[in-house]
Amino acid sequence: MPRPSQDQDQALLAAGAALYPRLGCAGLSVRRVADAAGVNPAMVHYHFGSKDAFLRALLQQHYEAMFGALSLTSAGDGDVMERLAAALLGVARFVREHRPLVARVWADAQAGEAVAQDFLRANAPRHLGVLMALLQEAEAQGRLPPKPLLTRFSFVMGAVVAPLLLAGGMKAVNAVPAPLLAMVDDEVLSDAALQRRIEWALLGLAADV
Repeated sequence: MPRPSQDQDQALLAAGAALYPRLGCAGLSVRRVADAAGVNPAMVHYHFGSKDAFLRALLQQHYEAMFGALSLTSAGDGDVMERLAAALLGVARFVREHRPLVARVWADAQAGEAVAQDFLRANAPRHLGVLMALLQEAEAQGRLPPKPLLTRFSFVMGAVVAPLLLAGGMKAVNAVPAPLLAMVDDEVLSDAALQRRIEWALLGLAADV
């Protein structure tokens, strides 16, 4: 018996990616995903085995695309501060472009959803480890003064990534005053704004104070 087209796999994953940020693990049903993808609900089980397996595949697909790019950016013999800046930019862009999904994963994990908790346990150490390794490499090369690693890491992430979550969340619920909307896009969410914050954060880390 020929296997149904693998295009159905991607159609289901695309439909799930559109629905998951709004519905979460609990509200995302097999039927809703199948209806959105235009396929028979049985195809979810055929391709993925179960709803939980489908959710794992959905989250992992997005993460692996980001982590693969991050790994390439951080590797090599180039200047460590340039690699660190590029890695931070890659992570920040991912958070900016997938903020609703990121926010929902955190919310589901805090609500006790096992799929979200397992996903975070398995994957958060991977990109955090890459960024921390770059910070340690920069210190070992004398590019950064000795400082506690977690303090340094939390400072960088607070400067670069946290504004994306705050501003993106406020935009999502229409909590940004209309006169500030353009400023938020330009001064918080844009690539230029990300690069400025990264530059300032790394300058702050390099200051021996």
